[in-house]
Amino acid sequence: MNTISISQLKINPSKVINLAGDYPVAVEKRNKVKAYLVGKDLFEKIVDYIEDYTDRKAVEQTDFKKGHDFEKVALQLGI
Repeated sequence: MNTISISQLKINPSKVINLAGDYPVAVEKRNKVKAYLVGKDLFEKIVDYIEDYTDRKAVEQTDFKKGHDFEKVALQLGI
């Protein structure tokens, strides 16, 4: 993972955004990570993964044999 200081980020944000294309960039302030910059494609992959994971969990927790309504279970899971 790439690491960059917040000062470097301020000087050349375009360079840091390009670095974050495939891997997150850790943004440090006084040698402590304060944030991660994630590129658009990676962010979209993460969101898709979370949505798929949530959907799988909802299906796993639904007992279709007992006739539970999927929409009701999904609502209980907050999806």
